[in-house]
Amino acid sequence: MTVEHPQVTFIGTATTVLRIGGFTLLTDPNFLHRGQRAYLGKGLWSRRRTDPALGIAQLPHLDAVVLSHLHGDHFDRVARRELDRELPIVTTPAAERKLRRWGFRAAEGLPTWSSRELHRDGTTVRLTSMPGKHGPGALDRLLPDVMGTMIDVERAGRREFRLYVTGDTLNRPLLSDIPERYPDIDAMLIHLGGTKIAGILLTMDARQGADLVELIRPKLTVPIHYDDYPVFRSPLAHFVDEARRRGWVRQVRTIARGETAPLTPPARTPPA
Repeated sequence: MTVEHPQVTFIGTATTVLRIGGFTLLTDPNFLHRGQRAYLGKGLWSRRRTDPALGIAQLPHLDAVVLSHLHGDHFDRVARRELDRELPIVTTPAAERKLRRWGFRAAEGLPTWSSRELHRDGTTVRLTSMPGKHGPGALDRLLPDVMGTMIDVERAGRREFRLYVTGDTLNRPLLSDIPERYPDIDAMLIHLGGTKIAGILLTMDARQGADLVELIRPKLTVPIHYDDYPVFRSPLAHFVDEARRRGWVRQVRTIARGETAPLTPPARTPPA
């Protein structure tokens, strides 16, 4: 049965449960607890400040995992140990190779603009890899490949809903192809935080995030990935303030860890 109203449950960091089109998807599984360290690669670690709202044993039945990239705050040792090895994981080709070595036989790496489809009861959920760039310039080559994901729900040949999950990308010119190819985006889960290591910005801060909203023009924006680790330097409040200053704060829906919220846009206020 198709879910009429897509929903997101925020677990923490970039980890969410999406109920969309009759399917249940898990994004970027980070289940470390407060005080535990996540490995960020190249000998770098960061200690988590928060607890996840749910543990893996508390999750609903999952149809697939959507993984933007293979960093320890997006696929941690708890996920590696406890997730079902047969669960489909849609991710980058580089992450697929490592996940398969770890025994996740249903991992599938998608080149940019390629898709994987899920089908049930006449409904199609299409997961399409979007471009992303984790670091500036040549530094990006030292970081894991990253992707965003466009999630389209179709029934009887008609699109019912479109969600864009940004992944850990900076706002760079290569993202301008997204609204050209995918107009009419209903909602966007945006990875923020302004991650900085050695003073170098590696995820969008408030200003870059606001610029991306104005490029993509979703009907609703839900910020995630903003306060769980010390390397996140741009608080959620900065993004909300930026949205207010630019005049579209009503199209931003903030969500607390453990909260479930609709992904449908807020109702328009009728003119006085």
